[in-house]
Amino acid sequence: MTPFRIVTPAAMIGMMFMASTLVSPLYVLYQQAFGFSDVTLTLIYAVYVLGNLVALLFFGRLSDQIGRKPAAWWAIVVAVASTLLFLLAQGTAWLYVARALSGFAIGIASGSATAWLIELLGGEQARQASLITTTANFSGLGLGSLLAGFLAQYEPWPLQLSYLVYLAALVPLALLVRATPETVRQRRGLRQVSLRPRLGVPASVRRRFIAPAAAALGTFSFIGFYAALAPSLVRERLHIENHALGGAIVAELFIVSALAMIATRRLASASAMRWGLVLMLPSLVLLVLASARGSLLLLGVDTALVGLCAALAYRGSLQVANQLAPAAQRAEIASSYFVACFVGNSLPVIGIGWLSVTLGSVAAISIFAALIAAVAVGALVSLEYALPPRSAHVQGSSPQR
Repeated sequence: MTPFRIVTPAAMIGMMFMASTLVSPLYVLYQQAFGFSDVTLTLIYAVYVLGNLVALLFFGRLSDQIGRKPAAWWAIVVAVASTLLFLLAQGTAWLYVARALSGFAIGIASGSATAWLIELLGGEQARQASLITTTANFSGLGLGSLLAGFLAQYEPWPLQLSYLVYLAALVPLALLVRATPETVRQRRGLRQVSLRPRLGVPASVRRRFIAPAAAALGTFSFIGFYAALAPSLVRERLHIENHALGGAIVAELFIVSALAMIATRRLASASAMRWGLVLMLPSLVLLVLASARGSLLLLGVDTALVGLCAALAYRGSLQVANQLAPAAQRAEIASSYFVACFVGNSLPVIGIGWLSVTLGSVAAISIFAALIAAVAVGALVSLEYALPPRSAHVQGSSPQR
């Protein structure tokens, strides 16, 4: 298998997730342009998850039925539509629709591209596919925030240029998709596609599933906080009006995560999950201190530590969840795991927005930190008492966001 073919699904994953954080440094500018509150900001961020969930529940098996390439084409088309809405946005309602479509495109692309990658690798290198997928995922997230922050700060058209660059970058991606072979041999027509949602956890593993699900909830709550609110934190608590810095803080988290995934790739799944959860506790303390003191140094150190936590807890918990799945119910358990990720990525951010209005940002972040710490401790306890010892030595399959 030539490296060229492997580039296509990896690029698909990176490019689709790049769109998710392209808007992160721009939220502050949208607030100034359209005059919405911090609560509305968090709702705009969180509506992205609705698109994710629709894609996951109803279209998660689309590429299995119509093929990897057609599913990739559909994801690119929806990504273009989302980007055009951001580019031409005339009000807050445009942002809601654009974010939902972005989530939908990412939900379709991540599953189909991950499966495509495994098949192009021959189906026998699950660990390599897992590493490529997660690294491409977090690299795309980091690049999106970094690019948008830099362009918004130092180049003209701060609310448009990032999207023009992204649209241009989708052209070579489309060419790569066209040049890469299809791996699904028996395909259905669109009229034969089944959209019946599939979600569930078998009763035999529900108790053991609590640990990875709780780890996913806590990890993606932290990620969601940074992706949605870190640039606002830089402006409001650190009093720094630099969009490039806000984007760089978000990018730091994901770049550190990508590098950490490579560096810790040989660490067993349960060990990775355990260390990620343990390190989450001092990360939460540092976040509260950075906010209370308005310290850029503390925020930078905490961001790097959160990146390490995210890498370990995400990879480890996903692989633990995969190990629990009976062969006939892997898709259902994977879907349930990702629902925990999406809920964590959205609901706590909305809660912080509401609490900030009534209690102030420092109190809101402190309450957030206490709740996530409780989730992390609960996941640690569940892991120690509910996971079979042998699972700590078995590696899982490819993750997606």
